Amino acid sequence: MFIEKELGYKRHWINIDSDIVSEQSYLYTKYDIDQETVEYALDKNERAHMDYNRENGTITFIYNVLALEKDKEYYETIPLTFIVQDTRLVTISNEDNAYVIRKMQDYVDNHENLSIYTLLFAGLEMISNAYYPVIERLDQQKDEVSRRLRQTTTSKNLYDLSDLETGMVYLVTAATQNRLLLEYINGHAIYRRFNEVEKEQFDDAMIEARQLVAMTDLISKVLQQLSGSYNNILNNNLNNNLSNLTIIEVLLGVLSVITGFFGMNVPIPFMTVSPAWIFIVFGSIILCLVLARYLRWLVHKK
Repeated sequence: MFIEKELGYKRHWINIDSDIVSEQSYLYTKYDIDQETVEYALDKNERAHMDYNRENGTITFIYNVLALEKDKEYYETIPLTFIVQDTRLVTISNEDNAYVIRKMQDYVDNHENLSIYTLLFAGLEMISNAYYPVIERLDQQKDEVSRRLRQTTTSKNLYDLSDLETGMVYLVTAATQNRLLLEYINGHAIYRRFNEVEKEQFDDAMIEARQLVAMTDLISKVLQQLSGSYNNILNNNLNNNLSNLTIIEVLLGVLSVITGFFGMNVPIPFMTVSPAWIFIVFGSIILCLVLARYLRWLVHKK
């Protein structure tokens, strides 16, 4: 959606929808957006960063926005482009991050005489806040998957845990890049040009960005710990199964020796005793039980 709103004091906010506006659109030329910035805005794999054009003073911010709709089994992020010009803020959005534009539009409608940077940092704060409901759902899913894994370690539960872990990697990376971008702005020369209101709004955006990093990083570490723990459990179960199979193989080998010995066509003990096979069977059972107990003791001792 194309939006043009007045912020006050001859300042404007322009939003261009890249899904319906082609790369060669006159709008980019009309609002003095160079080809490199257009390529940044249209690249859905672009990561968060800031680009300062010293010639015309234009500053481009790329910020990671959470995609609320999942194309895969986990959430991903997409970039949103903010272009700060002399008296104009230009955003280039698409259908995946349009919800942020709608929130910014409501913010503009409810506030008067906004500066460009006030609206910019308010938008960045909105982006961070949009992560929180999803993070809370992922945290609940983590607890649910952990509960199911305690009951039974099935492949489906392990796949669910893997999807959560993969999704959190994307979110941690995106949140960290957003925080680093704000920290870079804090150390840049443009920060000294901000007024008190703009600095206060910037601080709010910074607080939310840091809190988001802390939350995503914590959940990601817990998922890694869960994954490592259940991998160890599976490995331990595999070792136990192999130990049991080894013991069974040894016991079967002993029985084969005994039955093979008494099956030889040569004079052997008890060959004239009619119930000898009963003694042999019971003796074999007792020997196997003693041997099995000894082998289990050896396994647990190690």
